Amino acid sequence: MKKSLVFFILLAVGVAAPLVAQPPHFKAAVIPEHLLPGEPVSVAIAGAGGANLRLSLVSDQGRLAKAVFWTLSPRVFVEGNIVQAALLTVPSTAKPGSATLRIENGDAVIKEFAITIGDRKFASEEIALNGRNTEIRAVPSALKTQQAGRLWAILSRTGKDVYAVSAFAPPVPADTRRTGFFGDRRVYRYNTGKTDTAIHAGIDYGVPTGTTVRACADGKVALAEYREVTGNSVVIEHLPGVYSIYYHMSKLAVKEGTVVQNGRVLGESGATGLATGPHLHWEIRVAGENTDPDICSARPIFDRDALLAKLGG
Repeated sequence: MKKSLVFFILLAVGVAAPLVAQPPHFKAAVIPEHLLPGEPVSVAIAGAGGANLRLSLVSDQGRLAKAVFWTLSPRVFVEGNIVQAALLTVPSTAKPGSATLRIENGDAVIKEFAITIGDRKFASEEIALNGRNTEIRAVPSALKTQQAGRLWAILSRTGKDVYAVSAFAPPVPADTRRTGFFGDRRVYRYNTGKTDTAIHAGIDYGVPTGTTVRACADGKVALAEYREVTGNSVVIEHLPGVYSIYYHMSKLAVKEGTVVQNGRVLGESGATGLATGPHLHWEIRVAGENTDPDICSARPIFDRDALLAKLGG
């Protein structure tokens, strides 16, 4: 086998990558270094240079996640070098074991960090759908395709604004009964007799229709509209590439483009879209990846002060 082909195979599975000399005065910090599936990680760097900086998470499964770096605002310097940051999440499908965080500039790798992904078990459940919900989920429509494309364009966008620096607060009282959990492995049983599988991306709170839904943190409303699958929906941008999502509401109380504070009323819960009963679906996305809301409530997704302290800033 030719050497070039061997190198391509190794790079494709994440086993090997070309390392280049680090730029002078380069520094980097990672929080945390031991992660669970569904958990976000933040990286700060100073002195890297380059306009195509990217953070990647790789393992023997290949590239698990990626994110772009952004400049802190207001700007921060460490030893005269500007500080940049990136956030990504370990997918809930990641296998336990060793993995690597790579700081990349284009095709070159300028720094690698060895991290550990812990073992995590997720619940399994089967959900029977009536005719209406079967049609919503299984029958294609141009509107669903259009709405899905618009949503993904938002969730995959990395902006520049930092609105929230604290841990997130649940959008309804934290002790509310849950009817679905992050990472649930679901089997949908259609009324036609067919089945389909999915991974639940957030938390379902079993609240009655009309329950007040509040913003989990400061941010800017990126989407507020009725969607065929998720009903009345709100998406809020909190940090570059970090979004919270609220589905199946009966009423909306905010408009796109509105800057909201933690606790702002977004609307009322309901059972619109694909729902088997009244509830609120709450979801967090980081660089497009499903992220465990409980972890985001336990600690800040982006701990600016801790990262700067590790950088020496």
